[in-house]
Amino acid sequence: MNALIQESNVDAREPVLDTVDRVSELCFGLFMALTFVGTVSAATAGADAGQKMLYTALGCNLAWGLADALMFLVRTLTNRGRRLTLALAIRSAPDAAAGRRVLRDALPKFMRSLVSDEDLDSIRLKLAAATNLPDRPRLARDDYVGALAIFVIIVLSTFPVALPFIVFSDVPTALLVSRILTLVMLFCGGLALGRHAGWGGWKAGLGMVIFGVLLTMAIVALGG
Repeated sequence: MNALIQESNVDAREPVLDTVDRVSELCFGLFMALTFVGTVSAATAGADAGQKMLYTALGCNLAWGLADALMFLVRTLTNRGRRLTLALAIRSAPDAAAGRRVLRDALPKFMRSLVSDEDLDSIRLKLAAATNLPDRPRLARDDYVGALAIFVIIVLSTFPVALPFIVFSDVPTALLVSRILTLVMLFCGGLALGRHAGWGGWKAGLGMVIFGVLLTMAIVALGG
């Protein structure tokens, strides 16, 4: 709906990935790798323990990176289809009042009382005059770039967690380094989210670290 309000081209694309998307995918990859490394480190010993942990975590994140990238494309196509359906419903409304109702119902609840009929009429008239509405929702090059970026972020997030087990032969030392790197990355992710949202960056960073620790403990306890 935001894209529809901003411009009459309902097929217009948002930025490939925003700060929330990038940090969310990074944290998802970290959590997946961390739970696998923790599980394998407790059950694996020997000279090749580090390689086993790296390959296990990497294989997990390769699979989930692919799944998440494909779901990003599905979500993008679905949202674009909803915008197109909304635009067509507004254009086919029998009168101005009906068109305004369709637009107002599509707004988030907190915005419905803030937008006047005149504002809605401006959008409705732009849509009525638009000549570039697509016949169906489509994926574009930037969408595939976004899916690839999600896949790469999730896969790359494996290495700070699992690589210490290749660098250090002592598993307890490698596990300590892995956890420290994970906490640093979680803090940086929270810091970025806090600044993006206008909160206190340091508080958001610490909050993300606490959240990450508790979530990882819950995932492990539930058998993840």
